[in-house]
Amino acid sequence: MRSEFSLIGRFFSRPTHEAVLGAGDDAALLPVSPGMQLAISTDTLVAGRHFFADADPYGVGWKTMAVNLSDLAAMGAQPRWALLAITLPEADDAWLAPFSKGLYACARAFHTELVGGDTTGGPLTCTITILGEVPPELALRRDQAKPGDDIWVSGWLGEAALALRALQGLVELPDDALTICRAALERPSPRVELGLSLRHVAHAAIDISDGLLADLGHILERSDVGAELHFDSLPAHPALAHFLNQPWARNCLLAGGDDYELCFTAPASRQGEISAIGERLGLKLSRIGSITELPGLRLLDDRGTPMTIERGGYDHFA
Repeated sequence: MRSEFSLIGRFFSRPTHEAVLGAGDDAALLPVSPGMQLAISTDTLVAGRHFFADADPYGVGWKTMAVNLSDLAAMGAQPRWALLAITLPEADDAWLAPFSKGLYACARAFHTELVGGDTTGGPLTCTITILGEVPPELALRRDQAKPGDDIWVSGWLGEAALALRALQGLVELPDDALTICRAALERPSPRVELGLSLRHVAHAAIDISDGLLADLGHILERSDVGAELHFDSLPAHPALAHFLNQPWARNCLLAGGDDYELCFTAPASRQGEISAIGERLGLKLSRIGSITELPGLRLLDDRGTPMTIERGGYDHFA
């Protein structure tokens, strides 16, 4: 049986160029850039709750890193380092090899080094602690939304939730639509470059992991403001838009979770700059509503009539 240290040595030890000391000692030593503060976050993925137990291990590795990078993107932070704590039912080389390839591929794509972590036996669980840097005065926070701000989202919403329903046999999709939506579920693209580009433009930001309504709600609560959203402005992928007359599809769009897009607020005067950022990044950016002084969140149809909100978002303990 492979030992913990041989497992780490084979799958999770690669040369680091930015760290003073990476994996292999009791702690990593990291050189923080002058004038920067650390942004730190952690997320856990659990087999059977966050991914299917028989999911492609390369995709599990990619997503394990990506969901954490998404948190840094929402802060406008530049990713630098990551720590991995992984719990394994068994030390299975055939599973670990593609998992580590997916993990490192995502890390490499966003200039992040794995500098340490831990392994142990038990139910399959993958946890990353991610570290990045951001100038103190430019961090994007949840508590800075202002009345009159526009509300924006990146990319498409509901793709991952639609893919999950398709994989569960609850809806049938054409092969090309399933391929696109499944990629959003299994290999999300953290919007790191968008977060960096919004440092001087946006007031507040959050990544959409538990659903648009739930995550925007965190901004509203922390900023002590309200919001009006225009349902027809929400960017539903064409595969999902086809079903939007049905309640389950509206829930995918509003509360499905696993989107890993950014929701952010910015002054109305910055619309031109935001559109230019989207064009430069080749990324769809949609203005979906506005921040209000009146507390609460109102969802309006194309006639301005309030719509019933059927579900708030993903609940990790439901």
